[in-house]
Amino acid sequence: MSRLKAILAGLAVLLLSSASALAQYPDKPVRLVVPFPPGGPTDLIARVVAVGMAADLGQQVIIENKGGAGGNVGTEFVAKSKADGYTLLFGTAATHGINISLYKSLPYHPVNDFEAVALVGLAPMALLVPPGQARTLKELIAKLKAEPGKANYPSSGNGTTNHLAGELFKTRAGVDVLHVPYRGTGPALQDLLAGRHAFMFATLGPVMENIRAGQLVPLGLMAERRSTVLPDIPTMAEAGLPDFVGGTWNIVAAPAGTPREIVERLNVAVYKALADATLAERLKALNMEASDALTPAATKAFVEAEIVKWRAVVAIAGAQVD
Repeated sequence: MSRLKAILAGLAVLLLSSASALAQYPDKPVRLVVPFPPGGPTDLIARVVAVGMAADLGQQVIIENKGGAGGNVGTEFVAKSKADGYTLLFGTAATHGINISLYKSLPYHPVNDFEAVALVGLAPMALLVPPGQARTLKELIAKLKAEPGKANYPSSGNGTTNHLAGELFKTRAGVDVLHVPYRGTGPALQDLLAGRHAFMFATLGPVMENIRAGQLVPLGLMAERRSTVLPDIPTMAEAGLPDFVGGTWNIVAAPAGTPREIVERLNVAVYKALADATLAERLKALNMEASDALTPAATKAFVEAEIVKWRAVVAIAGAQVD
């Protein structure tokens, strides 16, 4: 009996300590790790979200860039950090959806090593062609089928989202085209603009001015609904290829073992940030469609579904990175 009392007393102390920690959280700045270099789209979006989170949490949310290995360096760092809510990750489709299938050996598990906090938003990719190539998606597919193996499509590198989107398109549309990888989106776009390729998948951000100038024609958007930025672009389903959704996305995640109460507190902070009209406009300017509010459990389910989807595409493409 005395041992039972001691155990119960110990549990009471732990519960009180946990409640006290939550009541004080956060009592110092929170670090939000971006696993890519400064100045890129992930970094810019993270900085907008950090401002809104800080306003709700009452503490600074400091961006720390830890790039390398396709996002794996910074992601591993957070996975191995203390699970106290003060070191968070601004994850991406690459770090949490694709890399687990793309790399032979990944130094973290995107589900098991993290507590999913909140889905921030999605930036769907568009199927783009040079002027004169095709006026509709159906016309492009018919043209590619008429000359199998003769057309090319570029990407920003092996295993990138626009490479895998191209492979998914090949399978779903039943076309035979050659993938040409580049070192980055810029060089790939330049050759697309020069007419050296039949099509390319890209998020709207890097190509917005080209579309508005008539230098590129968007045939379809890989999204469930049209973009609020360019509402005239049909979804891929509207254009004739159903169940073709994908692109880049961002989540906030914490190391596995972070107390549930802290995860839920952070979830509230993220969605309060996204609900702010000024911040929402800034995200829209970065071509990020803010997510509807999801619970941590629903965010985890989203990540798991993305892993399954991209695993199949990686297998089809045969893509792998050491």
